[in-house]
Amino acid sequence: MPPQEIIRKKRDGGTLSAAEIEGFIVGLTSGAVTEGQAAAFAMAVFFRGMDLDERVALTRAMMASGSVLDWRAAHLPGPILDKHSTGGIGDNVSLMLAPMLAACGAFTPMISGRGLGHTGGTLDKLDSIPGYVAQPDLALFRRTVAEAGCAIIGQTADLAPADKRLYAIRDVTATVESIALITASILSKKLAAGLQGLVMDVKTGSGAFMTSLEGARELAQSLASVATGAGLPTISLITDMNEPLASAAGNAVEVRNAVDCLTGARRDARLHAVTLALGGELLALGGLAESAAAGSAAMERALASGAAAERFERMVAMLGGPGDFLRQADKLLPVAPVIAAAPPPRSGFVEAIDARAIGMAVVELGGGRSRATDAIDPAVGFTRLAGLGAEVSAAAPLALVHARDAAQAGRAGERLAAAYRLGDAPPQTRDPVIERIGGTPQ
Repeated sequence: MPPQEIIRKKRDGGTLSAAEIEGFIVGLTSGAVTEGQAAAFAMAVFFRGMDLDERVALTRAMMASGSVLDWRAAHLPGPILDKHSTGGIGDNVSLMLAPMLAACGAFTPMISGRGLGHTGGTLDKLDSIPGYVAQPDLALFRRTVAEAGCAIIGQTADLAPADKRLYAIRDVTATVESIALITASILSKKLAAGLQGLVMDVKTGSGAFMTSLEGARELAQSLASVATGAGLPTISLITDMNEPLASAAGNAVEVRNAVDCLTGARRDARLHAVTLALGGELLALGGLAESAAAGSAAMERALASGAAAERFERMVAMLGGPGDFLRQADKLLPVAPVIAAAPPPRSGFVEAIDARAIGMAVVELGGGRSRATDAIDPAVGFTRLAGLGAEVSAAAPLALVHARDAAQAGRAGERLAAAYRLGDAPPQTRDPVIERIGGTPQ
C-alpha cells in the first residue's frame, strides 16, 4: 500500500496491519517515505492512537530497521538484562545499577542517551570521565559486556535507524508526546540490544516528562505490555520525581555521587531505594533471584562486598578510562572554579520542590542542552541538594552551586530558591517507588 494510503487509513481512525506498518517503516528507513509523509503519519498516530497490536508491530518494525544484537555466540553464563528511565533530575541510577547487576551474574549492554531539555543524560555524565569512549565499535562493546558484565554506551548508527529518523521529525512537529510513538521509540532500541529482560523506570512528578500519575501509568502499561507482547519480558515501576533523585544534579557531580554510592562513602536514601527496586525486579525476571525482594538483597550484597565497584571500574578501564578511577575520582573529575552555598529565603522545612526548575537551572549553568548541538560544561551543577522534609536555614543551605564564576553562581542560587517552597513543619514522607505494572503477553 502506498505511504499516503497508510496515512489516510490511520488519519480516518483505521487499524493498521502489521504488514502496512512494516512497509511504512521500511520506506522510512530507505528514504522512499518523505519527511512530509513521516510527519503526517506521526500526526495521525498522535491524534488517533494505536492499539496494542499496532504498537507491537511498530516496535518490531523499527527494531528490524537495523542491526539486532545476538549474544548467543558469546556463550554468556547469565541473562542479558537492562533498564530504561524516562528521565528526571539527579537520576544517575544507571551508573550503579549496571555494575551491581553484573556483580550478581547478569550481563547489561546498556544503550543510553544524552540530555535534552531539563533532564540529564547518562552519556553526558560518563563524558566527565577522562578517556571514556561512549560510542565504541561493536567488537569492544561486546568484549566489555562479556568481561566486565556491563557496558554503558550510546546508540550506534545501525541500531533502530528508523527510530532516529522518526524521532527527529517528531521533535519538530509537536508529536513527541504520543504514547504509541514513545513506546516504539524506547522499545525498538531495547529489542535491538538483544535483551532477555527489561525494567522500565517511568517517572512522575514535577521533574518528570509525565507529570501526572495517570499519564505515567498509561505509559508504564504501554511499555510493559508492548515489550512483553514483542517477546521481551518487561516490568514497569512508576517512581517519584517530585524532587531530585540524588542529592547532586549535573554531570561530574553525579558521577562523584555514584562513586560515593558504589564505594559506600555516602548513599542517598531515595536513590538507593529506587536502584535496589529496579535491580531486584531485573534479577527476578532473569531467573537470578526467586523474587524481587531476594534480588534487591543480592544487589545490597554486591555493593557491600565491593564487587559492584570493581565491575564499574573494570567497565570504565575497558572503555578507555583510567584503571584506578574510583580511587582517583577527586583528581580526575572536572571541578568548577566556584563552589558557593545557595541560601534559602528563610528558615523552614522543604515543603515542595519544582524539580524541573532545578534541571533548567543546571542547563542555564551550562550543564545541559537546550538544543542537541549545545556544548556541555561537565563541572557545573548542584550538590548537597536539600530534599523534601529537610530543614534549611542560613547555616543549612538549599545546595552548593558549582559554577564558572561568582555571578553565575549567584543567578543559579536565585533560580534554586525560586524552585523551593518552605513551610513550618516537614511534610509526610513517601516511598519513591509508587507502583509496579507487569506486562500482559498477547
